[in-house]
Amino acid sequence: MGQMLRRIQELESEATSQRTGDRSMARHCEVTVKHFPDLSQLPPELSLLVLSHLNATDLCLAACVWQDLGNDELLWHGLCRSQWRHVSAYRRQTEHGFSFKKLYLQLDEATLTFNADFQLGFEYLMKYKLVDDTPEELAKFLHNNRQLDPQKKREFLASRPDVLDEIVKLQHFENQFLPNALRQFFKETAPLSERTDYLGDLITKFSERFCACNPQLQLSQETVYVVCFSLIMLSVDLTSPHIKNKMSKREFIRNTRRAVAGINDEFAGHLYDNVYLVGHVAPKPRA
Repeated sequence: MGQMLRRIQELESEATSQRTGDRSMARHCEVTVKHFPDLSQLPPELSLLVLSHLNATDLCLAACVWQDLGNDELLWHGLCRSQWRHVSAYRRQTEHGFSFKKLYLQLDEATLTFNADFQLGFEYLMKYKLVDDTPEELAKFLHNNRQLDPQKKREFLASRPDVLDEIVKLQHFENQFLPNALRQFFKETAPLSERTDYLGDLITKFSERFCACNPQLQLSQETVYVVCFSLIMLSVDLTSPHIKNKMSKREFIRNTRRAVAGINDEFAGHLYDNVYLVGHVAPKPRA
C-alpha cells in the first residue's frame, strides 16, 4: 500500500513539473515574439537575406513595415528573374525611373491576362513594352515562362507560325531517344488531342529539328515523321481505357516495319518499351 502511495505521489510530481515547464516555454515564446528583431537595425546584407525568402505578396506586406528594405530593387529583381527568365524589358533597367517592383506587377498582370485571353495578354505585353514584338523575343518569353496556360499558349502559337519556328529552334534534342524528345517538344507546344493541321505542322517541324540535332542516327525526316505518328497511335492504344485489346509489342514492330522502310526490330521494340513504361508521348498538360 505504501509503495502505491509513493508511486502516485511521484506521478503527481512529474505532472506538476511538466505543467510548469509548459508554462515556462509559453512565456519564453511570448518573449521571443515580442522581441522580434527590427530588420532596419540589422546589417543591410543580413536584412536583405531574410527578406529574400519571401514571395511577392509577403514582400509587399514587409514593405509596409520596412519600406526601404521591402522595396529594394535587388529583391524585386530576383523575384522577376525567378518567375520570368527572359523579358525584353530587362534591358531597360538602366533607364531613369525603371523599377523592378513595377515590372514584376506588370508581368504578373500580363500573365494573368494572357491565361484568360491570349490576344489581350499579347496586347498588354506590347502596350507596356514588356516584350519586343519580334518572333525571337516572343519565343524566348514563351519558352522561359512556365506560368502560362498551355492551351492559351497553343492558341497563340497556332496564330503565330513565325514564333513557333523560333520555339522549335530553342529545342535541344541531342542524344535523346525519339519518344523522350517528342514528349519534351509536346510539353513545350501543347498539341491538340486530335489530328489537325496544327499537329501535322508540329510533327513536321519536330522531325526537321530532331534530324538536325542527331545527324549520327542517319534518319530521314520522313522516317521520323511517320514514326512520330506511330508513337502517338501506340500511346492512345496503350493508355485509353476504352481500348480493351491492347496492341502487343510484336504487332507494333510488324506495323512499324511495314510503314517505315529501314527500321529494324530492335529499334521498334525499344520504341514500344518506352511508351509502355513511361507513358503517352503527348501527355495532357496539368491544370
